[in-house]
Parts: sequence; structure tokens; C-alpha cells
Amino acid sequence: MPELPEVEAARRAIETHCLGKKIKSSIVADDPKVIDGVSPSDFQASLLGKTIVAAHRKGKNMWLELDSPPFPSFQFGMAGALYIKGVAIAKYVRSAVNDTDEWPSKYSKLFMEPKSVPPISELGPDALYELMPVDEFAESLSKKKIAIKALLLDQSYISGIGNWIADEVLYQSRIHPLQHSFSLSKESCETLHKCIKELILQVIEKALEVGADSSQFPSSWIFHSREKKPGKAFVDGKKIDFITAGGRTTAYVPELQKLTGKKTGKAPSRSTKQSSDKDENGDGEDEDELGSNKETTEKAKSKKGQKTSRGAAMKPPVKRSKESGSDDDGDDGEEKKTTKMSKTQKTKVETSQKKLKNSNTSAHLKKKAKK
Repeated sequence: MPELPEVEAARRAIETHCLGKKIKSSIVADDPKVIDGVSPSDFQASLLGKTIVAAHRKGKNMWLELDSPPFPSFQFGMAGALYIKGVAIAKYVRSAVNDTDEWPSKYSKLFMEPKSVPPISELGPDALYELMPVDEFAESLSKKKIAIKALLLDQSYISGIGNWIADEVLYQSRIHPLQHSFSLSKESCETLHKCIKELILQVIEKALEVGADSSQFPSSWIFHSREKKPGKAFVDGKKIDFITAGGRTTAYVPELQKLTGKKTGKAPSRSTKQSSDKDENGDGEDEDELGSNKETTEKAKSKKGQKTSRGAAMKPPVKRSKESGSDDDGDDGEEKKTTKMSKTQKTKVETSQKKLKNSNTSAHLKKKAKK
């Protein structure tokens, strides 16, 4: 039997999921025991095209305030209940209607189908009142291949989180703004969910309490230093850096908010050891690497020398002058052989030149004798 808690749960469900939505269609059962004092057709006509403005309750009676009267009222009686498809209204009774369930139920006395109207219909769940349960939140993030800051600013994902609040919840959660959403650990998702829920509530309550005086916000918030110049912005003594994330200027604390695991489009950086070695050696290599490189170089030179020597033995001798000596790094025997071959060639050339000269002289004398 529905009591006050069940009726209040129904009222809150309508307030959370149906306000601002227009009634697209309605079906009213022809049951005079339930529908009192009005015909089904008149009841349907009074609802069609109206917008749900509010849900009210007094005792165990509930009524809907529409954008114009008349307003339908409900008394749950012995077995009455309210169902919103996909929404669990009370945990201790079956109140959620799944996609596979009959809809509308054949036992329904009044069925309404709200029409979603932009821009409200395009918004995601409200960050304060409609934030998804933590397990659903973590599951949702695991499927998002986008930087977490950009996702938090997406009003179709969660509505109500602006630029500075996104920075604040990420700082309090110790999450880097460029961290891929799907790479967040379960613990990080839970921390982020808690920070969103608690911080937004704290912002609203504190703002109302102090008349929106931001100087009254906790001193541990990064909020107070967001407008300072780079190099002069600090929170709890730690430096604040500024980058662009989600198309917006983003403040974060590198010392506390580190990129972990799979990142968003960042080129891999050199390790700390390599960077340190570069400062000490000037070339980014440690001693082991230098030793290895030297050994490799010596082996390469040795192989090159061997290859050159083998190649020289196969090539024809090169003519060299006695004065120029040899530039070859081969052994003495090879050098002497080359020198000896050069002298032989020189002797042959000199002999040929003498024969040619003698031949020319003889021909000249014969020609002179004929004259």
C-alpha cells in the first residue's frame, strides 16, 4: 500500500526527470472507478501539448502543475504507482521499467509521453541533482576517448560544469586536464565523482551563504589563483601552470596532477636519466652507451680496413712517383711490390722513347742523303 514515502518518491522522480518537458501524447483508460468526473477524451485533450512546470504533494495526494490549467491530480489508493521508463523510483519495490518490458503496461490508467524540446532536451544530467551513480559514471568514462577536461565541459554529457569548476574538481581529484577519460583508474573515477558532487554542492551553498563573495571560498581552492599571471600563480605553495584544454584556458598543478598511463596525443619524452646524462656529457648518452658506441666504431673501422686491404690486392697497381711515397696503410711487402712494379713500367717507357728517337733520327739522315 503506497504511503507518504512512496508518493514523495514519485513526486521527486517527476521533478527530476519531467520538468520543462512538453506532453506529446496521452492515453487515458476508460475506467470510471479510477478516472473520476471527466471523460477519457476530455482528459486527453487537457494534457496534450502542455508543459510540466512542477510536481506537488500534500499528504498522499499528488498533482502536476502544467503551464496552463486544468491540473491533473492523483490519489494512489491501495495499489497505485508511478512509472517512468528507465528510472528506478524506489529501491525496495520493482519500479523501473526496462526496454524489454511492456510499455505502456496494459494496467496503466494514464499514459503520458513527454516531448523533449531543445535546448533543454539536448542537455545531459544536471551535475547537482542528476549526477549518475558512481559505478555508471566510471563505466561511462571508460568508453570516452577524449580528454577529461573537454568531457566535463560538454554540456550534453553533464550539464552545469563550467570552466573554473572543471579545473577545481580536477585539481581536487589530482587528475591532469589532458588525461584521456578512458585511461582513468576506478579509484580516480570514484574520486572525481565525489569531488563533482561535493564541490558543486559546496559552491552553491557557499555562494548563497556569502552572497556570491568568492573571497569566502576555501583558501585551498585553485580558484583564487586562476586569474594570476603564469609564474606568479600558486596554491598551497605549489606552482600553477596554464595550458589549453577543451578549447579553454586551463589551470592545473603539475606537481600534483600528472599524466599517467595512456595520454592524449603527447609525444613520448626522454627519460629523466637521459636528460640528466645530457646535461653532464653534453650528448645525452651515459658512460655505458659511450663505451658501447666506441667499441662499435672500432669494430667498424677494423672491418673497413680489412675490406680495403682485400680490395687493394685485387686492383691493378697504381703508378706512383718515387718521391710521393705511399699513403696506403697496408704492410711493407705490399708497398715494395707496388714500388717495384712502378720502376719496371718506368724502364719500359724510357726504352720505348729511346727507340722512337733513334727511329726518327735514322729517317731524317736517310732523307738528307737522298737530297
